Parts: sequence; structure tokens; C-alpha cells
Amino acid sequence: QVQLEESGGGLVQAGGSLRLSCAASGSTFSINDMGWYRQAPGKQRGWVAGITSGGSTSYADSVKGRFTISRDNAKNTVYLQMNSLKPEDTAVYSCYTDTYRRGISTRYWGQGTQVTVSS
Repeated sequence: QVQLEESGGGLVQAGGSLRLSCAASGSTFSINDMGWYRQAPGKQRGWVAGITSGGSTSYADSVKGRFTISRDNAKNTVYLQMNSLKPEDTAVYSCYTDTYRRGISTRYWGQGTQVTVSS
């Protein structure tokens, strides 16, 4: 089992920045990929960014060039630096991690943290 706890959400004006953190605990030895999704009111949850255990990153087109994902494997933590925020970035942001153990892949989710961008 892996537990994920996000922090760093809040209210920010358009053009501002926030950094989200997501710390993993439990069976962290089995962690592989980590990343973020978001869900805006009335919309489906969408993938935002991901990072492999080796540090390769990928982004949704809507955040490319504005958001940066990184991870600290020693701390079992993934970060999402969000710059040039727009009102349409307002959403609940949830981190995830994919674990691989004994041939079985499992995805774990955090509870989510609210990000609100005012215009």
C-alpha cells in the first residue's frame, strides 16, 4: 500500500505561480511513475503531467511550457511547479503513483488539493 498526501494548493491571481507537492509513504520501494491529474467543476478528470522513475517528463498540451513536474526520489515526493496560471487552470489537482510489485501494477491516488486562479 502507498499513501499520497498533496499540499500547496490555494488561491492565486492570474499570471501567478503555485507549487504543489505530493509525498508518498508506505511501500515506497515499489513506486515507479508519478504524476498529476486535475478536475475542474463540471468536467472530467484530465491528465496534467507525468514523470518516470528515471526522470523523463511529459505534459498535457494545455500546460506545456507553463508547468514543470519534478521528483525527489530520496523523499518519495513529486512536485508540480505551475507558472503563468490562468483561470482555466482552476481545478482539484490529484497526484498519482504507479507501483509494480510481483508482476502487478497498481495506481494509487491522493485526496486532491484545490487550486483556484482568479481573473
